[in-house]
Amino acid sequence: QVQLVESGGGLVQAGGSLSLSCAASGPMYNWYSMGWFRQAPGKEREFVAAIKWGGGTTYYANSVKGRFTISRDSAKNTVYLQMNSLNPEDTAVYYCAQGTGLRVGSSVRDYAYWGQGTQVTVSS
Repeated sequence: QVQLVESGGGLVQAGGSLSLSCAASGPMYNWYSMGWFRQAPGKEREFVAAIKWGGGTTYYANSVKGRFTISRDSAKNTVYLQMNSLNPEDTAVYYCAQGTGLRVGSSVRDYAYWGQGTQVTVSS
């Protein structure tokens, strides 16, 4: 059974930075992808960023491009999300997800396994 364990998150003032990490149990194959999604109260879960495990190609939602950086440490089976220049609109529960298909997707349906979520709150 795959487990994704997230850490990081918390409360930060607007303009600040936070870093999230997600450790995956089990083997990680080159065709796997890891993604970050977020869900604000009353809104649908939305794509934030993703990374192809083999090669490290990255993908970002337009709303975070230039501010957030996704990366991975293959030796630790861990994916990171560095979030800079945070604003109150970034407030949400952030979820790590693992995709096992060949395509890196931006839909929740593209990901088979999910972490428990971690709260990120940005105050104005």
